[in-house]
Formats: sequence, structure tokens, C-alpha cells
Amino acid sequence: MPSLDEIAAERSVVVCCGSGGVGKTTAAASLAVVAADRGRRACVVTIDPAKRLADALGLDALTNEPSRVAGAGQDGGELWAMMLDTTATFDDVVRRHAATPEQAQTILANRIYRNISGSLSGTQEYMAMEKLHDLHADGRFDLVVVDTPPTRNALDFLDAPRRLTRFLDHKLFRLLTMPARSYLRAVSVAAQAFLRSITRVVGGEVVADVLAFFTAFEGMEEGFRERATSVYDLLEDPSTAFVLVASPRRDSVDEALFFASKLGEAGIAVQALVVNRLHPAFGEGLPPRGGLPAPPGSALGQLERNLGELDTVARRERSHLTDLTRQVAPAPMVTVPILAGDVHDLEGLRLVGAALLPQAGEPTGA
Repeated sequence: MPSLDEIAAERSVVVCCGSGGVGKTTAAASLAVVAADRGRRACVVTIDPAKRLADALGLDALTNEPSRVAGAGQDGGELWAMMLDTTATFDDVVRRHAATPEQAQTILANRIYRNISGSLSGTQEYMAMEKLHDLHADGRFDLVVVDTPPTRNALDFLDAPRRLTRFLDHKLFRLLTMPARSYLRAVSVAAQAFLRSITRVVGGEVVADVLAFFTAFEGMEEGFRERATSVYDLLEDPSTAFVLVASPRRDSVDEALFFASKLGEAGIAVQALVVNRLHPAFGEGLPPRGGLPAPPGSALGQLERNLGELDTVARRERSHLTDLTRQVAPAPMVTVPILAGDVHDLEGLRLVGAALLPQAGEPTGA
């Protein structure tokens, strides 16, 4: 199993996955920063709408198109960053698969489409994979690092391409598109009867919008299917590595165990485990004092008590990780210690990157 250093140096896609709140966005950005500083042209795709990452990268804002990050990259390396805009990406997908600009405009202007393009269950996961595919095919980048949507179920994004094709094959979709197909007039009569029945329940205007939405997609199904297959092939390609990010809290470890098991069921191997915000162990580093107790109320006594309490926390955290490391074996585990403050600039990202990728050394100040 390759080390995380080797993954960052050799793979073309790194998918950072795990539940929310474990530092996944920071880990993804730090990997990309170090890869750029080592000479790779890296692009990090974040799902996190918070402006904190944009600030850390020195950008006013992140958009749905990659932006070059100044101050990062050495020896020909470059760092680019973007934040997924689900609706804008969906719009691009529609334009790509539409037979004519008029068909694309009909779909984009449809009220049903506008309502669901950014909120339909699974849309964000699928569009994240779409954007990954686009960037991977873009000749500008050697490495694409993806910060996946926060979800408990790994299959939400792994299965997103297949769910789309299942939707296109669903009987309801086929029924609602039949009225537009003149060669199926007999079946179209049945479809119209069905529509008249539901019109009495939800209203004619809603049904008209729904029908217009579905019929506008006529002829686009095959393009969506081919793209979904291509996206899934990329996820299974040897050039793609899945990195599981977790924190050492018991609840986070339980989530990571569940996540790893679901990846395994999908035939996806975790190739590295990142444990973020791990407390350092101090107990074994305390200098021996010949067994003499510290003076009551002394600063040394208070220090020993504080370090002892921290050491208890550190040992508990490491005990939580036993089952998780066994679950993902032989994937290597890399730990990132608790930092003195939040990561708010490139140097902070490099500090995290130095823990993730030890060959990176200390922050360079580049």
C-alpha cells in the first residue's frame, strides 16, 4: 500500500471522504498546497461554502471555476482552487448534453428544473463527481483533490452516477416523456390519462411544468448514461486514491468505521487514513525525579497534573483508533496534531501538510 506521500506525488485524483466536521476541507487543501510546492499542478475542489478556506488561500472568494492561488507552488508547480456550485455545474451538464441551444434553454428556464437543480437529493454528490471528471480531463492539472460532501453514507456520492441512470430508466420518467414521442401515440393516450388524474390533485400548472421538464430531456438520456459510466470508471481507476479523514473522538471514529465498511462494500479500498486533531502524549516524556512528589500547590505539581490529564485523553483517543486502523489495513494512518489556532493562511495549510506528508518538511514560506 503506498504512503500518503506517494499518493500525493503519483496519483492524478485524490478523493478526501468522511463525515462532516473532521477537518476534511483543510486536509484536502493542505495536500494540494504541498503537491504544488513539490512541483505538481494541483487543483483542490471544496464543497465547504465557508469563506475560511478562501481566506486561507488568499482569495477574495472561490467560484465554480478554478482560480490560481498566488504564493503557492515551486519548481513549476501551481495551486488552483474552486468551490462547487451545484446549480451552475448542473446547468453546464444540461448544455453539454442538449442537442441544440434551444433545448438547453428550455430546460434551464423550466421552473421545475430551477427548483430541483440545487436541492434534489443526491444532486450535490453527482455534480461533485461531474466536476471531478471535468478537471481530470483538463490538461492544466496533474492532480485534482476533492473534498467530498459531508455525508454519513459513502455510497451517496459513489452511487450518484448510477442513481442518475436508474432515474432515467424509471417507469415514471418513461411515461412522462412518452407524450412527446409521436411514434408512441397509443401509449401517449395512456400517459395523458395518467396526467389528467394527477392534475385533479396537484393542479394543471404544476403538471404542465413537470411535463415540460421531462419532455425537454427527450434524446438526452444516452448522453447522461455515458457520462455517468465514465464518472464511475474514473472512481475505480488505479490513478484515483480514496483518503478517509476522521478525528479521534469516539463518535467520529464510529462514523469512519461505518464509512470504511461502505467503501469496502462498493469495492473501494481506503488507501490512507488521516486522523485530525490528535492530542499529543506527554506522560512518557516527563523527566524522572526519583519518585519525589512535587511540592503541594507548586507550579511543577500543577504542570504534572495537567500533563497527566492530557496524556489520559491522548491514550483514550489512540485506543479509539484501534478498530479503525484494523478496518482500513493495510492503508497507512497519518496523524495531524491539535494546532495552537485555526488554519487561516497558506503557512497554516503548509503546517498541516508537513504533518500529512513528512517529506514536505517545515513550512517553506514560499
